[in-house]
Amino acid sequence: MASDRAIESRGRRDELVGVGILTRFLLRVDRTKGPGWVAGIGAMALYVSVAVPVAYRDDLEGAVQVFSGPVGRLLTGPGHGLDEPTLERLVAGGYGLYFMLLSALMSILLVVRHTRAEEQSGRAELVRASVVGREAGLVAALVVALLTNLAAGAAVFVVLVAVGGFAVAGSALLGCSVAAVGLAFGAVAAVTAQLSRYARVASGLAGGVLAAAFVLRGGGDLAREGGSVLSWLSPLGWAQQAGPYVLDRWWPLLLLLGFAAVTTAVAFALADRRDLGASFLADRPGPARAHPSLGSVWGLAWRLQRPSIVGWTASLAVAGFVFGLFAEALGEAAEDLPEVMAELFGTEDLVAGYLAVMAFLLAVMVAVQGVLAVQALLAEETSGRGATLLAAPVRRAALLLAATVTAGAGMVLASLAAGAASGLDAAVVTGDAHHVGDLVLAQLNLLPSALVALGVATVLYGAWPRALGAAWVVVGWGFVVGTFGELLDLPGWARALDPFHHPAPMPLEPFAAAPVVVLSAVAVVAVGLGAAGLTRREYEV
Repeated sequence: MASDRAIESRGRRDELVGVGILTRFLLRVDRTKGPGWVAGIGAMALYVSVAVPVAYRDDLEGAVQVFSGPVGRLLTGPGHGLDEPTLERLVAGGYGLYFMLLSALMSILLVVRHTRAEEQSGRAELVRASVVGREAGLVAALVVALLTNLAAGAAVFVVLVAVGGFAVAGSALLGCSVAAVGLAFGAVAAVTAQLSRYARVASGLAGGVLAAAFVLRGGGDLAREGGSVLSWLSPLGWAQQAGPYVLDRWWPLLLLLGFAAVTTAVAFALADRRDLGASFLADRPGPARAHPSLGSVWGLAWRLQRPSIVGWTASLAVAGFVFGLFAEALGEAAEDLPEVMAELFGTEDLVAGYLAVMAFLLAVMVAVQGVLAVQALLAEETSGRGATLLAAPVRRAALLLAATVTAGAGMVLASLAAGAASGLDAAVVTGDAHHVGDLVLAQLNLLPSALVALGVATVLYGAWPRALGAAWVVVGWGFVVGTFGELLDLPGWARALDPFHHPAPMPLEPFAAAPVVVLSAVAVVAVGLGAAGLTRREYEV
């Protein structure tokens, strides 16, 4: 018996051989993505710790009316302590949920990237051919997720205490809640990575669990202030029931840690019962013959981008619907809103000003869609699939133009869906039917700004693909100017560099044709320059 236990113990140790080396390797691989995510979450904490006090220091009642109502609780949380509001409680209750969503999304992408994506590419098999245990890869991925989430939680804590001057105990609880949610959904991603053969499906399944958790929590918080039974069925609800700066309860985080432990055990059990590269969900066989449209670069571009276009269109429609819900609440709280918020949304028509700001945020998301489409084109090149396609009588410029035009068409669809959803919802809650047409036009008015981001990404891909990441500067700068421009009192030249700054802020102001025409021309020229650059450089960077 003793010898059997020794053999079993030695076998378990053998399965973990190489964990340290793999962990260091994954940290090196994530040397830009990991710190980028942590910096982004820290930057969001910096934003709320600076902007919220400036906006609400003299008058918290307007924000409380928006966040403590049923719609506000649906979108932000149970509203703990908002009956006696403070800036700390407003930050935790109004924005804490979105720190947690970011950490959950970060963990899902990280774990799937280092597990199922590695198997799908074949790199995991090469690693396994060395002296590496069967479970070492999954353990290393989860360790990296743990370290990254601890760093994200620490960033939130440090920023809130050092910059916002918030209470140490509540800030520590909020930071730990962010890290615990990230760990929980990292473990969920470890399970979904065992279920499907494809990384995209694994990420989608984990994202579906996150969406379900959001819906459960939202339904519970909508039903009753402070949350109901449904709130306690969601990992997001557990984190928010900790109540930083109000209840300061640490024990709900034990539920998150227990959930993460059990889910991790399930992931290892599933991993032990499948072969490398295999999955538990059966693959659906493809058609015996390709569709005739795949005989052209345009049909191929649509086939490759169709899942992304459908996903972005649906997601932005949901986002627009959510933004539209707040129109009525903002109108009812108009007289109580602080002066800074009134200046941000427009003092003449507060609801129209709010909807203009929401249209801008949706346009930034559309720009993200465009940059990701060009990055997918680069992935096709670096994987070798692009070179295989170019072995046929296909020109590089035609391939690039088909991809970018298809991406642009997808951005148009997403803009229409976002505008229609936000306009329809705003029309229902306010009783003004004209919001539907106004917001569709507002999104199309900002579409050329998003297309400029697509054009910049195309130029970089065509001329200098290694610098493609710099296209995110256009998106990031647009977001910073649009949200912080007034607060930071940026000079005119700095705002002029933002493509989203030039179109008229519809529906607050009437349509102006000149900026739309100029920005559209810039986007078209940029795509042409990108196609010209691709024909002149060496393929497969």
